[in-house]
Amino acid sequence: MSHTRTQVFAHLSTPTAPLYRRIMDVFMANKRRFVVHLRPEDVAESLRADGAEPVAQEQVDNALSSLREWGNLRADPDTGRVTTVEDFYRARYLYQLSKDGEAAEHALEVFERELGRRGELQAVALEDIRVRLHALAGVGERPDPAIVHNLLLEIMSRLDSLAANAIAFMGGLQRTIDLQDIEEEAFLAYKDRLISYLERFVSELVVKAFDIADKIRGLAGIDDLLRLAAAREAADVAPGEADEPGHVLETKLAEWRDRWSGLRSWFVGDRTRPCQADLLRTRARQAIPDLLATISVLHERRAGRSDRSADFRALARWFAQCPTDAEAHRLWRAAFGLTSARHLTAETESAEEVPAATSWLDAPQAEISVRLRATGRYARRGAPSKVVDRGPQRERLAAFVAAEREQAELARKRLATGRPVLLSELGELDPAEFHLLLRLLGEALAMGPGEVTVRTSDGGMEIRLRPVDGYAEIRTETGVLRGPDHEVVITDVTRPREASGYGG
Repeated sequence: MSHTRTQVFAHLSTPTAPLYRRIMDVFMANKRRFVVHLRPEDVAESLRADGAEPVAQEQVDNALSSLREWGNLRADPDTGRVTTVEDFYRARYLYQLSKDGEAAEHALEVFERELGRRGELQAVALEDIRVRLHALAGVGERPDPAIVHNLLLEIMSRLDSLAANAIAFMGGLQRTIDLQDIEEEAFLAYKDRLISYLERFVSELVVKAFDIADKIRGLAGIDDLLRLAAAREAADVAPGEADEPGHVLETKLAEWRDRWSGLRSWFVGDRTRPCQADLLRTRARQAIPDLLATISVLHERRAGRSDRSADFRALARWFAQCPTDAEAHRLWRAAFGLTSARHLTAETESAEEVPAATSWLDAPQAEISVRLRATGRYARRGAPSKVVDRGPQRERLAAFVAAEREQAELARKRLATGRPVLLSELGELDPAEFHLLLRLLGEALAMGPGEVTVRTSDGGMEIRLRPVDGYAEIRTETGVLRGPDHEVVITDVTRPREASGYGG
């Protein structure tokens, strides 16, 4: 926004701001009565009739001139009552609100209204939205555009009022919980009504929000209804030079789709993105125990119990009453216990005695053990732990690992022959061989259908797999594996060719 346009608010920071506000109120009141132009005499007469401090005509003329310079008013020559040549050359004006000045007045009205808004939880608005959604769902196959438009306008109007008032109420409620901008006596007087009010709204919200969400989900053909409302509004838009045919309708339709999306997000949500109605219900429910906690705090204050803030205030008074700095330091040590840390002793006692008042910057370096810094003690409490002999466990673990390695090596020798063999010809396998074969088949089949050649992830073995006709059965101690037969060639690439079982 340019500085020129913001000059319309310049009259608010002047010493005569009340006079300017009275004059602008006169222009706004006459505009609501469709009176556009006002003469200075008309403004002065209206100011005398408002019952406030009387204003001279000269003050009114000067104020109107200043408002015109700031851009709040527009002045046009007044030639309607000219009877002589002298009247024609005398500066006489008709004043009216400028576009910027009218916008500034509307902004100030909104500002004052929002400051004075108390806010409320409108359970009635929920019922109004629910009823109109039911009516919107029953408009039929050939709905009347006027009925559809009015229903949508009423739904959106009630939703805007519900949302704005809920935000204002919850903000004021939080200030009440924090005991800001409220007298304790007044709060205690109406606390019961406030809690009952919250409980009633939460119960209404649970029932009606569910019905509204269900109706929004089941409403068919909503885009056609929005188009009817947009077409009805677009018909009243004054034509402009830059407007293309159909552009106004699409703009209005986009606005209505945004409004409907806002209505949907207010009542319809999911697990990842809860709707605004659920958030409002959660906050209203949480406000009830918060209010009860605030009431408990107030009762404790009335019972004479001291709280932390009162303790600190009393301590501040004691500090202010200390006659010397030494007394203040004594009070500090007694209150907070933040005394010197010279009670920490080094592992090797220093021959030099260091006074307790010596600064750490001036004192010699003291070696502190890691355990002392971490736990505040040099040694662990209690008797030292006994050393446990883990020799037998290590031997058993080594024997188990050796046996497992031997089984895996035998399985590699049995399967990694380097010669083609059918799965149906492998015969019965022991658990180690079967586990190795499953791992190799899994890595080969993961490459896709057809003939494949792949190495294991550790690079130790290679398997070539080619499908053939028929089915194979591989028997093990725990069962039988059945599936399509394949020709496999398993090679241990870590061994020489002569040792692998094939020569060329």
